[in-house]
Amino acid sequence: MLTLPPQIIAILAAFAPLFSRPVFHHVQLLLVGAILTPGRRTVTNALRAMGLHQEAQSQKYHRVLNRAKWASKKAAQVLLALLVRFFAPLGPVVIGMDETLERRRGDKIAAKGIYRDAARSSRNFFVKSSGLRWISMMLLAPIPWAERVWALPFLCVLAPSQRYNDEQGRRHASAAQWLAKWAGQMIAQVRRWLPERALIVVADSGYAVLTLLERCACFKSPVALVTRLRLDAALYEPASPRKPGQVGRPRKIRKASAHLAAASGRYSDGLDQGYCAALVQPEQSTGGDRL
Repeated sequence: MLTLPPQIIAILAAFAPLFSRPVFHHVQLLLVGAILTPGRRTVTNALRAMGLHQEAQSQKYHRVLNRAKWASKKAAQVLLALLVRFFAPLGPVVIGMDETLERRRGDKIAAKGIYRDAARSSRNFFVKSSGLRWISMMLLAPIPWAERVWALPFLCVLAPSQRYNDEQGRRHASAAQWLAKWAGQMIAQVRRWLPERALIVVADSGYAVLTLLERCACFKSPVALVTRLRLDAALYEPASPRKPGQVGRPRKIRKASAHLAAASGRYSDGLDQGYCAALVQPEQSTGGDRL
């Protein structure tokens, strides 16, 4: 019979209402097995770490993930509440957002695609891998015993490949628009979970999309989005309102603004492909969907 320390039971008790009693017992065992597993954290390896690899009814542990009924989004909400309570009780809540690749192969992995493998690639070496692309949200919080900021994931959303969307008859937008759509829904969900806290979302240049920036600014409690922007990005003034009776196609942009590098006085020939970290405002426009 599995017996956990009272400190761990006190934390896991918050997740107990999400599962039935038998399933919750299996969840606790799989959790401890995943912590102890020195390799890939599969159900089989977790059972092996717990000494249950000869279990006659091992399928009941696999059914926790493929058949048992429980709400993963509700579990993410409970996990975020625990992380905020222990690691960010005061001040703004800083959240990181990025994509991660889960390397998966097989005919039954329906939503897989071919993506750049960031872990195996470098600036001069490009590696592609087959797998599932997940958009992950992580709480960025200083960990006292580590003396550094850790990214603690609490919510992941699958971003299906273009091939999978074509097979399902779904319209697949550009990569920037697709990421902005999912990221906007994830940020809105976290905003509903933490309505009274100031939120700061940190992301890379893939999320410098006007529709996403506008959505973050239009919340009742706006969300600050910090993203990377090219130093030589083409920024334009917002288009002026149309006059009564004016004919012709509506203008999307007005005159160009100064480049960020020129405004900062740090532009050089060796820096024209660089990036700067900036809090991008939604009223800046490039005439398209992406900055």
